[in-house]
Parts: sequence; structure tokens; C-alpha cells
Amino acid sequence: MNEARAREVLMLQAFETVQPAGPCWTDEDRAWATRLALQDGAADSAEVFIVRRAHHAMQRLLPREPAAAKWHVRRLWKERWVLWAMPAGALLGVLADSIGSGQRINLLAPPLWALLAWNLVVYGLLLGHALAHLLMRPTRPGGLVRLTQRLLRMGSGLPGAAVPLLGSSGKSTGKPAGNSGAALQAFAALWLRCSAALSAARAATLLHAASAALALGLIFGMYLRGLVLDYRAAWQSTFLSADAAHAVLAALLAPAVVLSGIALPDVAAFEALRSVHGGTPAGMSAAPWIHLLALTLLLFVVLPRGALALAGVWRSRWLANHMPLPLTDAYFQLLARQQQGDVAQVTVVPYAATPGAQAALGLRAVLAAVLGHGLQIQIAPTVAFGTEDDLEARMPLLAGSTLVLALFDLAATPEAENQGRFAQQLAARTPAGVSTVLMIDEAAFRERFVGDSTRLAQRREAWRVFAETLGTLPVLADLNAPDLVAAPQALQRAMASPLRGGSP
Repeated sequence: MNEARAREVLMLQAFETVQPAGPCWTDEDRAWATRLALQDGAADSAEVFIVRRAHHAMQRLLPREPAAAKWHVRRLWKERWVLWAMPAGALLGVLADSIGSGQRINLLAPPLWALLAWNLVVYGLLLGHALAHLLMRPTRPGGLVRLTQRLLRMGSGLPGAAVPLLGSSGKSTGKPAGNSGAALQAFAALWLRCSAALSAARAATLLHAASAALALGLIFGMYLRGLVLDYRAAWQSTFLSADAAHAVLAALLAPAVVLSGIALPDVAAFEALRSVHGGTPAGMSAAPWIHLLALTLLLFVVLPRGALALAGVWRSRWLANHMPLPLTDAYFQLLARQQQGDVAQVTVVPYAATPGAQAALGLRAVLAAVLGHGLQIQIAPTVAFGTEDDLEARMPLLAGSTLVLALFDLAATPEAENQGRFAQQLAARTPAGVSTVLMIDEAAFRERFVGDSTRLAQRREAWRVFAETLGTLPVLADLNAPDLVAAPQALQRAMASPLRGGSP
């Protein structure tokens, strides 16, 4: 899907998942958008259905949420930014006195060498990043991507901690319209994560174009000054002899020498250019050296950076038309089931503590907030402590399960030999493609230690560490009175990082 459609999908996701839900998008609206999308083509792929549903939803949502409408039409990237960066970089290069002051060029120390060195470092980093990408699978955005995301948030006005909301007159109201504030912040987080690769490609295009333009400006500035000023070439060094300095320049300027046919002076002539402190040697005309420096910049900065900028433009446009969505997330899986007419089926396997009737109701409320209200829940018989290896305890899981939930009691101290072994064996028996999640009920612990926040925090941390050793995230909730904002969010995070099966 393209960038515009992906933004619609993610904006609708933000409004449908933010808690508490706003009055501008109701369950009736959700059903209406789903019905229209199914009428357009029930046999389409899940991605096409999700895109069509979001497009229909915008017809109702945007007129009700002026702030959302404003972000919907705003372009987060403008290609003219690249066109602005190029003349700005060229002007900076022209204005920079890059070849020396006093109309004398120190051949060993012009700022041009620093620019060349920096670009070689950049090429090395790009090569290293490409090799790392081939050899390993990245797990989180790199530093450049995260920096780009922050710059795009500021430069494009993506909603952050505070969202300026607009009334119908276009002026700030200072008050949320519906639930725009929280939903737009959620949209910003979803968009920045989904568009990380696109943001990095666009930032790279901007930087490469500006760097090429800067080098062109430096070249033009050298020749412009050379037209009206008589630059003389010289060199000086505390540690390098004439032979060593000549060898360094011969190596650095070798490609330019070959292409231009301009020969470097021999060592004896080069020694005559040496500037001694307190002396005033006449030096030689800097024209040949300026030609060589300009050609070196062209070869090692302008041409490579220009090619990288063009490649960045192509990659950015391709990514903008092929935006990937995390269709395996719980939200999109729920929509896919709605398209197919299915409902979520959850198997709950308690360990060492049987949930009561009130806890079962709270559990349903938490699951329904993520998986939909039509879900089916099967609570298996409780597995007694220490019986995790008994074959009788290994009841078959419900066929067609959407989610398998290992339910623990916070009052118990997590142990790898018992709770850990049980959780791993449960995950190993879970069908492929079905997530296994750890949920810890805090109800009994809270009743036993009323008001003891320190003890509660310590036990919560123990379960977090325990879950981390299993490679997952726990869902901590008081099922007798669950927080229907925090608990569903924790469940979504856990489903995105489920327990992996394997030998305990």
C-alpha cells in the first residue's frame, strides 16, 4: 500500500485502540466501516480489506475530528526540501574560504582535506551498515533513524507530548476535540515506527544532496577567488620531511593527476615550496594545485554523493508506494478475522490457582478490549503446582485457538523449575502461529497486602524479570477490577513478544 493509505490505516488504528475511547468513533461506526469494506469485496486479501475499511472510516471520522483532518491532509515530506538543501549547501561552499587565508595555500592543511576525510568516513559507515544488514537481522531502528524520526516530528509537526487542537474556525481551541489528543499521539508513535525505513531513506537523500552541493560550492568558490586573487602554493610541517609530504600528496591526488595530466613537482621542487616560520618564500602559482583539488573533490565527493542522492530518491519513492504494515499485530489480526467471519478463541490454562467468577469476568473484559467482544474463552482445568511434568496435566489445546494464556497468581514466587517449566511446555504445545502469553493476576496479592505498594512493586518486578528470562513480557493485572486502559495495552505488547516454545 502507498504512504497515503498507510496513514489512513494507522490513524484509524490509533482512534480504535486509544483508551479511553472517544465519543467521535463508536462501535456503530466500526461496524459501518467494516460492512462497507466487505461490500466492496469480501474475497479480497486482508490488506486490501483493511485499507478499504480505513478509507471509508475517514469519511465519518475526519469531519468529527478537525485536528485529525488537519494531520490527514498535511504532507509529512516535501521533495522540494531537497531542492532547497542543494542551493543552501552550494552557497555555504562558495562563502567558505576553503583554501587558506593571506592568499597562500598550505597544501597539507586546507579544510578541503577535512571535508574529503569526513566523506570517506561516511562511505565506510554506509558500507559497514550494509554489511551488518546482510549479516544480521536488525531488531530496532538505528541511531540515524531515531534522529530522523525526532527531526520529522519537529519539522513536520507530528503530534508529540502536546497536540495543538483546532476548532472549526482553524484556530486553536486549547481543549481536545473528542479524543484527538491521545489518539494523535498514538498515531504519531505508530507512524514513526512504520515509516522508519522511509524516513531514513529521505534523510539520507537530503544529506547526500546537500553534501554534493557543498562540494560543488567549494569548487566554484576556489575558482571564483582564483580569478581575482593571486594564490601561491606552499607547505609546512613539524614532523614530515619533503619526501614524506610529497608522497602523501602524490597518493591523495593520484586519481586527479591521472585524469588531468597535471604532473606534480619533483621532491626538489616541492622542497622549495616549504614555508619556514619567519620566512616569506614566494611559493609557486596555486593554479595547478587548485585544479587537482577541485578534481579530487569532484571524484570523491560530488559524484559519489550525487549518485547516492539519486539512489535515495528512487528508494524513497519505492518505499512510499510499498509501505509495510505489521499485519501480525493483534489489531490487524482482529480485522482479518472480522473479514473472514471468525471470532477469537482464547485458551486459558491456570497454574496453581483457579480464577474465580469475578476474575473470569475481568479476564474477558481485558481480552475483549484487544480481540473483540465476540471472542470465545475456554478455561482449562488448573495445573497443580509440581505437576507440570504429568501427562494427565497436558490437556489438548482447543483447535483453532487464537491465543493461549498461561495464568499465574502474583502471590506465588516465580521459579524456573515450576512456573518456568510449565510456561515453556505450554508454549511448545501451542500450534504454530498462535501466541502464548503470560498473565499474572494481582487480585489475591492486593487483598493480602492492602496498601503495601513497596511489596507489590517488588513482586511485580520479580515476575517481570522472570518473564524476561523466558524472552517475553508479562501482563500484570488485577482481574477482579482490571484497568481497562493499562491491561489491554500490556496484552498487546505481550502478544507482540510472545513466549517461544522449546525444551525447558
